[in-house]
Amino acid sequence: MWLSVVVLVHVLLLSNSVESQSIIDTLPGFPGKLPFKLETGYIGVGELDEVQLFYYFIESERNPKHDPLVLWLTGGPGCSALSGLLFEIGWIILSPFTFDYANSSGRNKPTLELNPYSWTKIANIIFLDAPVGTGFSYATTWEAYNSNDTSSTTQTYEFLRKWLMTHSKFLVNPLYIAGDSYSGITIPIIVQEVSNGNEIGHLPPLNLKGFVIGNPLTHEIWDINARLKFAHRTALISDRLYQSTKRNCQGRYINPDPNNTQCVEDLREVNECVANIYIGQILEPNCAIESPKPNKLWSLSPHLDDNFIDTLHSTPDQVLEPWCRYYNYLYSYIWANDKSVQKALHIREGTIADWTRCNRSLAYTDNVITSIDYHQNLTKKDLRALIYSGDHDLTIPYTGTLEWIELLDLSIKDDWRPWFVDGQIAGYVTIYTEEKYSLTFTTIKGGGHTAPEYKPKECLAMIDRWFAYYFL
Repeated sequence: MWLSVVVLVHVLLLSNSVESQSIIDTLPGFPGKLPFKLETGYIGVGELDEVQLFYYFIESERNPKHDPLVLWLTGGPGCSALSGLLFEIGWIILSPFTFDYANSSGRNKPTLELNPYSWTKIANIIFLDAPVGTGFSYATTWEAYNSNDTSSTTQTYEFLRKWLMTHSKFLVNPLYIAGDSYSGITIPIIVQEVSNGNEIGHLPPLNLKGFVIGNPLTHEIWDINARLKFAHRTALISDRLYQSTKRNCQGRYINPDPNNTQCVEDLREVNECVANIYIGQILEPNCAIESPKPNKLWSLSPHLDDNFIDTLHSTPDQVLEPWCRYYNYLYSYIWANDKSVQKALHIREGTIADWTRCNRSLAYTDNVITSIDYHQNLTKKDLRALIYSGDHDLTIPYTGTLEWIELLDLSIKDDWRPWFVDGQIAGYVTIYTEEKYSLTFTTIKGGGHTAPEYKPKECLAMIDRWFAYYFL
């Protein structure tokens, strides 16, 4: 009885933070009513709710009452949740719709079509624009726009508690924190906060079961250094150059000693070999409008130059050759900045100047060097983890991910073996355990950064089986 009263009081207090919450029945570009339940809204977090985080929530198309509840965070930092909804690039295919490119060209408004491999077919998903300044999220003071890894994770945890207070029917659903790319830094911290909060009695108690991260960043230097080994394994550099670079640079490939002339020369040769490789998926064309970067292999971001959108806007009806995946993303700028779309989504007028898929001017400080220590702490918890990597991703290669997983010193329950979709190998899986903790690592064959944009069918099969405790 006492607990019920406390929960009711918290609901009354926290519900004031949800200043808008709307059910969306139709969207510009989609014919008729949406065949799934879409809700959008803002929740205020931080001191005086000065940070207003925008979210999209889609109920599972299968069984909302029993299917998992997933909080999804796109990477970046600063990449909008809408990117996950519409593409899942660098970052997985969770969307219930994708752009119908065949019927959308130039300045015409893009049209939408259903995505048969949406993760919302088997899970309830909250797509969150975080940190502040991402997507449609905004702050009411200039100071509140300044954020970092630790403040952002605290705000995300606060958001989740407040959201569940106003959606209490999902409190019993298994909860998973999920995301990709840069979210590999923040998700383990959020999971740690949720776990600690449950232990000390924060309300409401969250039914945390685990976390999912695709192509995860865990340590910038570690992950970028792993590109040399990946480039060698995929025949982008020769055996001779690989061995020479290892020997002369002694593992220091980022900002090497300028007096180490042999290392500098080796790295120059390495960069010459990969200069025209699209590091997001090494088999796809490299965008012609991307400026050459002399140290491309040792730069974290695969993003294009700032003139990318201007270039595409200036020639919207021309076919750019060769085709590059980034060209598709122009449609999201056209659609999300359309006033009728923003009205349909119930975006607060005047809160942002322009929607951008990934906000590169974010006032954000990456103050957590590595999340590996958090992963180590989580191995002592009763949790499940799924880590997956597109095996053609040079941005954050699977080679580095496997190396930090090995550092956790877990027991191997099921060693490297293939798993299948439609009778074909979809990837290779290893399952690790430590008492009540389990970690599943898998590659997605042919996937890039991140995997579901490239292999949506295989990734849906992966997450569906893993949620069902059957893998793979």
